[in-house]
Amino acid sequence: MSSTSRPISARTRILGAILSVACVGLVIAGGITFVAERERVLSDVDARLRTQVSSLLTVAEISSVEPLPAPDSTDPPATAREELREGDFSTVDEYLYAAVARLVPGRNEASVAIIDGVPRYRPETLSGFDISDNEELIDRVISETEAEKTTVIGTSVTDDGALRYIAIPVTMEGDDSVGVYLRAIDLDSELETVDTSIIIFSVAALATLAATGIVGWFVVGRLLSPIRRLQETADSITLTDLGARIPTGGNDDISDVTRTVNSMLDRLEGSVDVQRQLLDDVRHELKTPITIVRGHLEMMDPADSTDVAVTRDIGIAELDRMTRLVDDIDMLANVEGDQYTMVTIDLAGLTARVGELVAVIPDHTWSLESFGRGTVEGDDDRLLQAWLQLADNAAKYSPPGTPIELGSTSENGEVQLWVRDHGPGIPPAARHRIFRRFDRAHERRTVGGSGLGLAIVDAIAKAHDGHCTVTDTPGGGVIFTIHLPVRQGSPAELPAPVRAGDVVMQREATG
Repeated sequence: MSSTSRPISARTRILGAILSVACVGLVIAGGITFVAERERVLSDVDARLRTQVSSLLTVAEISSVEPLPAPDSTDPPATAREELREGDFSTVDEYLYAAVARLVPGRNEASVAIIDGVPRYRPETLSGFDISDNEELIDRVISETEAEKTTVIGTSVTDDGALRYIAIPVTMEGDDSVGVYLRAIDLDSELETVDTSIIIFSVAALATLAATGIVGWFVVGRLLSPIRRLQETADSITLTDLGARIPTGGNDDISDVTRTVNSMLDRLEGSVDVQRQLLDDVRHELKTPITIVRGHLEMMDPADSTDVAVTRDIGIAELDRMTRLVDDIDMLANVEGDQYTMVTIDLAGLTARVGELVAVIPDHTWSLESFGRGTVEGDDDRLLQAWLQLADNAAKYSPPGTPIELGSTSENGEVQLWVRDHGPGIPPAARHRIFRRFDRAHERRTVGGSGLGLAIVDAIAKAHDGHCTVTDTPGGGVIFTIHLPVRQGSPAELPAPVRAGDVVMQREATG
């Protein structure tokens, strides 16, 4: 049975990236430092060796030393002493003796005078180390100086370690002897401080990486804790329980994401609640006509043609009502969506158009009371639909023959589209729910309709960042008003209307 491996967690990946960058940075910094320090030490070593050339030349100005008996080639090199006397150097032997005696090696240094291929003199004071018995180095130096016939600088790795050396060939007129002054520096000792520094740096770097890893583990975990809470919250959310929210705190980017997700969950919960309520309302609204049709069909006498005709008419009427209900539900779904085309609308033109359309609604006297001046941003067809819905609603619930006024105003940065009737009015206690789906101010249905008309109006108003209100009409009745924010222009209310027949037409003042 195959098993799916768990992917590496984000916490581990982030910490791994941090440690990788830190490790690369420390390696680069340590490597550059090591190379630079090593080159500095090697440059100092070469500088010290090159000074031997100039120092060796000054020995010629020193008084001659006491001649020493020529040693046998098998004897160990004689130890040079600074026993100087007046006179010039006449032989290579004397010259190299003075050089070895005068140029005492320092710490980590060694020197030897080679005459005719044999180590002859070495310093008596060995503050450094002895290379007179290093046959490998001496043979190499003799070979290089014979070939080059000039000063040679090189590096030799022998049993004594890595040695940086300078070999200066010495010849003198009247003397057939060939001498070499050899000076060497122990590179291992010179680089010991650099190596020690690198070891210390490496230990410190490892300790730093370990500390970074420990601290980073907790810091990254704390930073990712909102993500974990988001995951836990998302796992706990079900269709029946959408109330879980992520605790918010702080003012960083992750906190902003948390607040955004909570806002999304609020909208999701609201949308699900609305859809659930819509389904409940549709089920309730469809139950009645279905019950009516079913009851009449069960009670119908198929042999009685009159009963069949009556039952048919009742069934068709109820089916028509269900069709209107479905159409209104579809319309509500459309206006609650994003199917809006925002344009600049002339307020006076919109008002005049509404006046023309409502004039054909029977049983009422329609009049335009005011025209707003300026423009408003919105969907022309949707605003017209909402306004006509308010007019149709007023016509349904107002007694026949009563006047209905409508108009538009613009004041205080707001456009108002209103309809005023003189009907029975709406109790204040019921006004907060009349914009709900399938809700009415009066429980008893005295007029037909799906109960979605005002819900459609409210949805259109909210889609334009507006809202709807209901207020009393003096003497009885109500005023429905759609409030819209002004986005551009400076609309202002026009003078009083001039009545023209049953519909009041507004003319803009001139002059």
